[in-house]
Amino acid sequence: MIASSDDAFLRQVNIQKGAMELIDSERARFLEEEMVAPVVTCGGSAANTIVGLSNLGAKCGFIGKVKDDRAGKQFKRSMEGLNIIFETPPNTEGEPTAKCLVFVTPDAQRSMNTFLGASTELRPSDISKDLIGHSKILYLEGYLWDPPNAKKAFLEAINIAKATDTKVALSLSDAFCVDRYRSEFLDLVRMHVDILFGNETELLSLYQTKNLNEATGLVQDDCEIVAVTRDSRGSIVIENRRAFEIAATKIDTVIDTTGAGDLYASGFLYGMTRDMDIRQCGRLGGLAASSIITQFGARPEKSLMPLIDRVAASN
Repeated sequence: MIASSDDAFLRQVNIQKGAMELIDSERARFLEEEMVAPVVTCGGSAANTIVGLSNLGAKCGFIGKVKDDRAGKQFKRSMEGLNIIFETPPNTEGEPTAKCLVFVTPDAQRSMNTFLGASTELRPSDISKDLIGHSKILYLEGYLWDPPNAKKAFLEAINIAKATDTKVALSLSDAFCVDRYRSEFLDLVRMHVDILFGNETELLSLYQTKNLNEATGLVQDDCEIVAVTRDSRGSIVIENRRAFEIAATKIDTVIDTTGAGDLYASGFLYGMTRDMDIRQCGRLGGLAASSIITQFGARPEKSLMPLIDRVAASN
């Protein structure tokens, strides 16, 4: 659920501007009641990335836990309507389907308040060996490291990917998430991750430095392929210790930054699956991100396929 807001409201209801906060069901009900004319859409960070990939023409699957309730059924219909394989059995008991309450301020900054709900009950038994084994890339979101059961499922997915030569991509997700699990994330990156996504703040947090050059120098030793997003300053992409700066696409009006990082990952990963070079992957990621921030919400309202031709034409 996404609604317009202002800084005064965020202060009034004690929302951390620009961050993702985990909330309980009572807080979720309170904030939902405070929303004015919210736009309701199916979402979730990794789900947004998969939807973006499907929009670009990739064949995709999604693994995630919902409840067999109205929202869960809506989510399943939404994914399947986009030709995304989604076969994870829903819960019939327990917490309702997760929801994220997003408040967008006039500067287009999004502040997310996430009730994890049924998503915390994702278990190793939900992980599809067949789906991962037949995929080129397994994409994981750092947010899943919070719930204990989901963490076990996360590790099970990595083990399957490693056994089937499927590349592992990880999104750091949020600087506060990195702060909570820095040591564990570093171990993951060093031992299991082939492709790492993060924004500048997240990368600085991961390596506990205020110097971006230092952080990019350190991450080059830990991961083969890295994409660091920098908002209006574009991105830095790294492959085999070679770093390239990718200029940002100029946008006249930014409406909502929700999903910018998710869609950057969509474009970048699509490029990887089509054997584009690292700079082309970064450009396609940037174009996909710039497209999504010109609309309200994180699901593309139009085809992203023309962006592929723009990348090809720029070389």
